[in-house]
Amino acid sequence: MLNTKWGFSLLGLILMLDGTWGLYFHIGETERKCFIEEIPDETNVIVHYKVQLYDPRTGGFMPSSTGIGMHVDVRDPDDSVILSRIYSSEGKISFTSHSPGEHVICMSSNSSAWFGGSQLRVHLDIQIGEHAINYGEVVQKEKLSELQLRIRQLLDQVDQITKEQNYQRFREDRFRQTSESTNSRVLWWSVTQTAVLITMGAWQMRHLRKFFEAKKLV
Repeated sequence: MLNTKWGFSLLGLILMLDGTWGLYFHIGETERKCFIEEIPDETNVIVHYKVQLYDPRTGGFMPSSTGIGMHVDVRDPDDSVILSRIYSSEGKISFTSHSPGEHVICMSSNSSAWFGGSQLRVHLDIQIGEHAINYGEVVQKEKLSELQLRIRQLLDQVDQITKEQNYQRFREDRFRQTSESTNSRVLWWSVTQTAVLITMGAWQMRHLRKFFEAKKLV
C-alpha cells in the first residue's frame, strides 16, 4: 500500500488546465506527488513535463535553473519498478507497460537546497497509446504519403481499441473472481454462524435439562 503522505494527485491536488500542457501542480521541497493511470498491457506512454521555480520578488514562476530536476518513479500493478531515475527540469519520460492495470507515476524534486523552501510548479502532459505517437516524425522517417499516414493512424487506433477491450475483459474477469470469492466467504460465514447457533442451542438445552433434573423438576 502506498504511503498517504505522497498525496495521490488524482483528486487531492489542485490541478489547473493550461493552454499547452494538460495540467500543472505545485510541489514543495519534501513533497512527493503521485498519479494513477489505468493502462492496458504493451502500451506506450509518454510524459512531457516542465518545472518552474517560484520567484518571491515577482510573485510568479520563472524557468528553473539547470540544477533543479525531478526524480521519477513508475511502478506497475504488481508494484514492480518500471522506471526510476532523475531527469532534468524539462523533458520527456517514456515507458511501455507490460501488464494491464493501475500504473503509479510519482514525481519529487531531486534536491531541496536549490530553491530553499519555495514552491515548484510542474507542468504535466501524459499521453497514452496512439496519442503518444509523433506522426510527424513517423512521416519523415518512413516517407509516408498522406494516404499511408492516415492508414497508419487508423491501424494504430484499431490496435489501441483492441488493447482497451482486452483490458476491460481483464477487469471484468478480475471483478468476477472477486465477487465469487466474496460470495463464497459470505456463504461459509453464514454456515459457520448457523453451526455455532445450533451448537449453542443444543448445549443450552442440555444444560437446562441437567439443571431441571438436578432440581427434580422433570
